[in-house]
Amino acid sequence: MNLEILGILVLWTFLFGYVIVASIDFGAGFFNAYSAFVGKKHILTNIIQRYLSPVWEVTNVFLVFFFVGIVGFFPKTAFYYGTILLVPASIAIILLAIRGSYYAFETYGSRGHKGYAFMYGLSGLFIPAALSIVLTISEGGFVSLVDGHPVLDYWGLFSSPLTWSIVVLSIAAVLYISAVFLTWYANKAGDPKATELMRKYALLWAFPAIVTAGGIIVELRFHNPDHYGRILDLWWMFALSFFMFIGTVWLIWNKKHYGRAFGLLVAQFALAFYAYGFSHYPYLLYPHLTLYDSFTNPAMATALIIAFIAGFCLLIPSLYLLLRLFLFDKKYVEGKSDYHP
Repeated sequence: MNLEILGILVLWTFLFGYVIVASIDFGAGFFNAYSAFVGKKHILTNIIQRYLSPVWEVTNVFLVFFFVGIVGFFPKTAFYYGTILLVPASIAIILLAIRGSYYAFETYGSRGHKGYAFMYGLSGLFIPAALSIVLTISEGGFVSLVDGHPVLDYWGLFSSPLTWSIVVLSIAAVLYISAVFLTWYANKAGDPKATELMRKYALLWAFPAIVTAGGIIVELRFHNPDHYGRILDLWWMFALSFFMFIGTVWLIWNKKHYGRAFGLLVAQFALAFYAYGFSHYPYLLYPHLTLYDSFTNPAMATALIIAFIAGFCLLIPSLYLLLRLFLFDKKYVEGKSDYHP
């Protein structure tokens, strides 16, 4: 395995970690806001606050690692994506700031304030929608070089069915991942009402998530036939992902083994996520930028790979301790701990 492939695998792994952890976080914020507006705050809020309080600060660590790494490993991405992502990236950063501010206001200020909860929950849905546009841009057809500088066709981007397919999938996936996890978490807390409500939300968002995922593949057939052909070559990974989706839904439907259901969900998204990445190889921005014409020098690449693997080895045990000491501590999850968010 050469350094280019090893580097992108490390970065892709960090990005996948962010997708899972952030989806749970973003979805939890939305469900908290939604429960407040539909009069079900008494059912969900305690469970969601127990989850959000210890983890909301660490969610973006994965994203920071990814952005630092993508520029470090592939410096030309700063040239190509730096200008064309000015608007969507700026929107995402503003939303992240708003989300963090309103979480602090809602948690440490006017607890239970509907306006703060609404802004926190809504911004959590807009962030993945804004960030997911990068995937659309990377498929090509929206960036042209004018006098050697990349220029983004905003009208073409926002009028493309592929763009909106990816945006809808990002929102549906966030709510589906979060609902399945919170079903498991509520069940661990021994809260049957919250478990049943989150179980219904998980089943509700399962269908939109799988339909929009299939819709993206259909759109790629017309937008980027080369990428579509490589996806067909990896059909078995997507087929395994679909069977794991069926397993997750079956367990949730039959009210069994919610922990296993979440494990199957993570495996489902991992297979689909890595299959998408493999099928996109070797392009970072089709057809202008590949892994090989934008890679850093070997010494820098080796240092970065060692640093990122070391960071990953520190991050995973830290998250494990967070889970053991707070999220899945018996007293904490049941609301009996001396620690109060």
